[in-house]
Amino acid sequence: MSTLFSRTAGRRALPVAAAGAVVLGLLLWWLLPLGEKPPSGTIVFSTGTPKGVYQEYGERLRTELAKDMPGLKVKLLNSAGSQENVRRVATGKADFTIAAADAVQTYELRHGSGAGNLRGVARLYDDYAHLVVRSDSDIHDIDDLRHKRVATGLPNSGVKLIADRVLRAAGIDPQTDITPSADGIDTGPDRLEQGRIDAFFWSGGLPTKGLVTLARKGAFRFIPIDADLVTKLHAQGEETRYYRATNMPESAYPDVQHGVEVPTIAVSNLLMTRADMDPRLTEWVTRTVIKSRDGIGAHVHSAQLVDLRTAIYTDPLPLQEGARRYYRSVKP
Repeated sequence: MSTLFSRTAGRRALPVAAAGAVVLGLLLWWLLPLGEKPPSGTIVFSTGTPKGVYQEYGERLRTELAKDMPGLKVKLLNSAGSQENVRRVATGKADFTIAAADAVQTYELRHGSGAGNLRGVARLYDDYAHLVVRSDSDIHDIDDLRHKRVATGLPNSGVKLIADRVLRAAGIDPQTDITPSADGIDTGPDRLEQGRIDAFFWSGGLPTKGLVTLARKGAFRFIPIDADLVTKLHAQGEETRYYRATNMPESAYPDVQHGVEVPTIAVSNLLMTRADMDPRLTEWVTRTVIKSRDGIGAHVHSAQLVDLRTAIYTDPLPLQEGARRYYRSVKP
């Protein structure tokens, strides 16, 4: 009886083991195709300003890409931000980048060189507009910015696009009604703390490390960007339809928010490349982006929002063929 039972149990165990092997094989294929030699070579990835989320995400992604494609060298280039990133990829000065959807649409509507060759890889996370003043400032709403020294972002940055548009929506001329300065997240916080500017705009994922240290000192507070401005923003042109009213969660910068959400606007970020990029390489990059979400997200909080279900929505860009292949391969 015991021998018969052992043989029977063994026969039953075989299909179970085989099924388990199939499941494991499929999982491994999703993460890393079995038997396929990884792409190699060199690519250029345009990031952003030091202390910004684009830069940190690019550094973390390069590490993850090296694990999956040891023969691929990834060169990172700092940039002013979204506008410069879009132009670099469109003109072949970079191969991959991150840019906000409004900057992409703006470049296309202005018929920038190579605009028709731009393609999406993945929708990543949202940028939130930050309007920051010192904690002891007499500025309490956007109207109070008149005649103040306001940093509106670096030239060719996504911050500059948003800041100028928000100011115009509020009836403030960004050239004549304020004293503008071109500070990004790398210099704006220090200059604000030193009293050299009265306010600065920033647009980035939450939280942005360039603000975390300053927040711990309780040295600033946020000026709300109310939802009624969104309607006025949308009236400025097609490229502004990507802005949506939202609230900065109270957990973003708890040392200065004190449990209170901040009304603001958000815009989605896109990982992008060109139509002529090697589809196989793009497929591998897309796979790494999706599967490394939690690893990168442990250090770049906003990266936790990368989601397979929403990554395919790269409007206004069509998906690059390699990215399309990947999403089709994992479609239920």
